[in-house]
Amino acid sequence: MPNIENLRKKAKQFKRWHQDRYYPVAAEIRYWLARYRHLNDRQILELEFKLADAQELVAAQEGFESWSALKKELTDMNTTAGQKSASQPTLLDAQPQLFVSDIHAACDFYSQKLGFAPGFIYGEPPFYAQVVRGAARLNLRHVEMPAFHPEIRQREKDILSATITLDDVKALFLEYTANGVPFHQPLRLEPWGARTFIVCDPDGNLIAFAG
Repeated sequence: MPNIENLRKKAKQFKRWHQDRYYPVAAEIRYWLARYRHLNDRQILELEFKLADAQELVAAQEGFESWSALKKELTDMNTTAGQKSASQPTLLDAQPQLFVSDIHAACDFYSQKLGFAPGFIYGEPPFYAQVVRGAARLNLRHVEMPAFHPEIRQREKDILSATITLDDVKALFLEYTANGVPFHQPLRLEPWGARTFIVCDPDGNLIAFAG
């Protein structure tokens, strides 16, 4: 759990992005705050977006119904565990970036086959997008040329683009099998005890799921 100062900074960043009319933030606002669900990007960016709204967004991302509930949880944790030093940066999130040749086709694959929801699609024509399932977020970046040289792909056949951990890997494997998802590696037990399978997307990105 990150400390409250880092979350305040994160909320202020969302507010700055809104003030700067940074379009990707509109998708984040729409996704996490239900009252914005019926609005498009332009409408969201034209509305007033206060720091309290940004804090509510951050609280929702952390799994809390309000900013006050999030602060109470952190206070309770700090009472027992001690306040973390502000000089120690806290890593808040990790979002693998996948290189794709067609943003719309990639979004369709991740939503229809893998059960991810579109977070946002940015650009005209689109060149950047994000898909979300649970706490996992994958950023999709359009490229004109393959990110890996064909000889590298031929020689290194198991280069992973992302690894996603979950609590019930077998259930997800059965879901994807029923959806006709192309597997690079079926479900198996690894020597170190993890159960894993690997999916291959239309652009050859390999996504490992581990439990």
